[in-house]
Amino acid sequence: MDVLSTGTSYLDSLRVQEEPIAVDDGSNQTLDQADFLELLTQQLAQQDPSEPVDNNTLVAQMASFSTVEGITQMTEQFEDLNSVLTSSQALQASSLVGQKVLIPASVANKVEGDGIDAVVSMPEGSSGDVIINVENSTGELIRSINIGQQNAGNNDFTWDGKDENGNEVGEGNYTIKANGTVDGEKQELAVSTYSHVASVNLGSGTNGVILNLRGLGNISLNEVLAVADS
Repeated sequence: MDVLSTGTSYLDSLRVQEEPIAVDDGSNQTLDQADFLELLTQQLAQQDPSEPVDNNTLVAQMASFSTVEGITQMTEQFEDLNSVLTSSQALQASSLVGQKVLIPASVANKVEGDGIDAVVSMPEGSSGDVIINVENSTGELIRSINIGQQNAGNNDFTWDGKDENGNEVGEGNYTIKANGTVDGEKQELAVSTYSHVASVNLGSGTNGVILNLRGLGNISLNEVLAVADS
């Protein structure tokens, strides 16, 4: 609203200037330390003199607010730390592009002129020969290989990418299966395979770093078992 002039500069300087009043639209739903102290002051000013606020209650309220505020600040600090750790992890993971990583999966991608490297895990009590079966994406048996008796633990195995007749098979995804004898019983053994890292996604603090594997899709960096030169 406009202020009328009296025609006298001295009187005009004494006139109180009206300023717009800020109206809270209710969008701010956060209580900070200043808001808490203001509420506490109002509570003390309007308390019943015959029944003043108990000191223990007052101390408990202040301690409760301090605890909540401390947790909020700690949460923000952890979020910042998580962001830093994720960025550091992503920087390290970027060096994996073009490398081979061992993943807990029996399916691997084959390219022309190359085979597939795998690891067969042998439990205690294993005996007899281990048979490796290579299947294509439709489940057709491509080759069966007897790799002999293996020691308990992880044992490396490489399929040269050829079928029973020694002919190289086409590119694509192939499944490596291993069967052996454990405690006198035939059973399928755990197989892990090496896959090539095509690219890296930085992800977020929740998802972490994601590796894009050639021909297979995505996998979390946390699931990688080992890294090898390509």
